[in-house]
Amino acid sequence: MLLNRSEITIEFKPVPTRRDFLIAAAAAGTTALLGPATDAFASASQPTTPVNFKVPPGACDCHVHIFGDPQRFPFTPTRTYTPEAATVDELRNMHRALHIDRVVVIQASVYGTDNSCTLDAIKQLGPRARGIAVIDEKTSSAELDRMHRGGIRGVRINLGTAGQDDPAFARERLQKALRQIGGRPWHVQMYVSLPVVAAIEKQLTAATVPIVFDHFGGAKAVLGVQQPGMASLLRLLQTEKAYVKISGVYRASSAPDYQDAAPLAKVFVAANPERVLWGSDWPHPDTASARETTEVSPLLPIDDGRMLNLLATWLPNVAPRNAILGDNPAKLYRF
Repeated sequence: MLLNRSEITIEFKPVPTRRDFLIAAAAAGTTALLGPATDAFASASQPTTPVNFKVPPGACDCHVHIFGDPQRFPFTPTRTYTPEAATVDELRNMHRALHIDRVVVIQASVYGTDNSCTLDAIKQLGPRARGIAVIDEKTSSAELDRMHRGGIRGVRINLGTAGQDDPAFARERLQKALRQIGGRPWHVQMYVSLPVVAAIEKQLTAATVPIVFDHFGGAKAVLGVQQPGMASLLRLLQTEKAYVKISGVYRASSAPDYQDAAPLAKVFVAANPERVLWGSDWPHPDTASARETTEVSPLLPIDDGRMLNLLATWLPNVAPRNAILGDNPAKLYRF
């Protein structure tokens, strides 16, 4: 039977990109039918600049995130941004290029206190991985024990992503976290501004576990090494109460090649080279751009090879550099 041409409808549809799928998932509260990322989708950033110095065996990237399949790992409705996907396989490829052997997966704020994605990533990565969780008052002691068996070695207090600068709020969060993790070989990781560090220095000094500060301790490179709050952070390093991560330099500086961040890195090492860590902040989520919460925020196109090479430029001496990449994280995260 021949069909009349008017009865035939041909519809052409473009091939969906990964971002198309993510937008659909975000619009549906991240529970849409979204399959795992494939090679057909755009990838999270990979290094394009070769590493130009000898990376020591056992080197550790102390700050990465994994953004998994939203069908398996839904984002929290209270998140402040919606990231593109970044998979464990992509992370492995990135570390292979950088000659990095170990990694610490940090619970991203978009997952709230559901640490399933972080724990799954640690399981996939095996003994070379540790993790930092996010908890609240509902997190039971039994759950903390389960997370320890899964590779978790600390909890994160993230006030920086939401721009929360209230010292009283930070002090309360710190005290609650310390009470909950008491008796465990864990630490508290904080993403806060330097003025907050200064305001709660007394409580930080009294903490019975190490405190780890993300992303240059919240310092702003343009303000230099004498900026408000820096003296408090340096005292905490000198007295071995805290660690600071040289991570996410683009969050501290916008100068060409981040030249104004070099004095910050050097002053941290001068204060105590055994209390400095390095992290890539891969896959570089854009948490600052003004968007609707459900609008997908593209990952920043950061060249991690170039970022790692900055460490050798800032710290030409091999011994402190190797401590930062290898010895310090091995001690803190108990590899």
